[in-house]
Amino acid sequence: MMAESAARIEDAAARWAAQIDGEGWNAEREAELARWLAGDPRHAGALLQAQAAWEWLGGAATEQAPEDEADPRPIRDLLTRRRLLVGGGALAASIAAVMLLPPGTDYATKLGEIRRVPLPDGSLAAINTSSRIEVAATDKLRRIVLAEGEAWFQVAKDAERPFVVEAGAVRVRATGTAFSVRRREGGADIYVTEGTVEVTTIGGGAAHPVSAGAGLHVADDATAQPLAHDSAAIDRVLAWRSGEIALDGRSLASAVAEFNRYNARQIVVRDPVLLAEQLDGTFRTDDPVEFAQAVHGTFATPVDLSDPNRIVIGR
Repeated sequence: MMAESAARIEDAAARWAAQIDGEGWNAEREAELARWLAGDPRHAGALLQAQAAWEWLGGAATEQAPEDEADPRPIRDLLTRRRLLVGGGALAASIAAVMLLPPGTDYATKLGEIRRVPLPDGSLAAINTSSRIEVAATDKLRRIVLAEGEAWFQVAKDAERPFVVEAGAVRVRATGTAFSVRRREGGADIYVTEGTVEVTTIGGGAAHPVSAGAGLHVADDATAQPLAHDSAAIDRVLAWRSGEIALDGRSLASAVAEFNRYNARQIVVRDPVLLAEQLDGTFRTDDPVEFAQAVHGTFATPVDLSDPNRIVIGR
C-alpha cells in the first residue's frame, strides 16, 4: 500500500477541523475521527495545525466549506499558510500579523491545561500541563526555551534557520520535523515522531541523533539512555496531546504520578505493594476517578472518594 501523501493528509485535516467546529458533531463522527487519527502518526500533527489555522480565522471558513467533501480545496486554501500569505488582501495581512509575534513571547499552561499555539515561523506547539515555553527567534535561529514542563513541536521546514529547543543544559536541534521535549531534573526526555533531531548539551560531549520512532533521555552531563524504539510506544507517551493517558503495562506508581501531573485532586496509594502492579488502559487526563475505579475493579482494592481533594487507593 502506498504511503498517504502529505497533501492528502493536509486536506483531510482541514475537513476535520471544519467539521469539529461545526454543527452536527456527534459520537459517530468522534469515532470516525479517532479511527483516522489512529491510521497514521502524521494525522495528529496535521489536525493540530489545521485547528490552529481555524482558530486564527475564528471559524470564518465555515461558509467556504464545500458541499462535496471529495473536493476539500476551498477549505485547504483558507487553512494552508502559504496560500494565505500569497493570496493578498486583508485576510492575508491579518494572518501574517498573528504569525509575526514579537521575539520573547511566552506561552504557559495551568495545571491540567493542554494548549495548542501557532509559533511565529509557522511551526506549531502543543504545550502540556503546567508548562512554559519562551520564544526568542531571530533571522538566523528559531530558539525556544522550555522553562518547565513538556511540549511537542511540529516544525516548519526552514534549512536556513535551525529550530532549537533548550531545556536546562540540553539542546535539541531540528530544521523540519516533529518531536517532544520534557524537562526533568538533571536532563530532558526527547521523543521524535517525524524526521530526525540532534541532541547536545552545554557542557559538550557527543551529539545524539534521534530519529522518528525513538526516544532518548539526555542528562545535563551528556550521558544518554534510550526510552523507546517504536512509534506505537511514543504514541502512548504522547497521548496527552489528545487529552489522554495511555497505560501499557506501566506500574501503578508511574500511572499515579502521571495523573497527579494533571489534577488538583491527587491520588494517594496507601498499600505500597500495589505500586509495583501493572495496569493497561487509556484514560482521560482529567478523570482520575475513572482510573481509581479501574484499579478497584482490577485489583479488588478499596477506593475512598469521600475527600474532594484526594482519592485514596488501598487499605
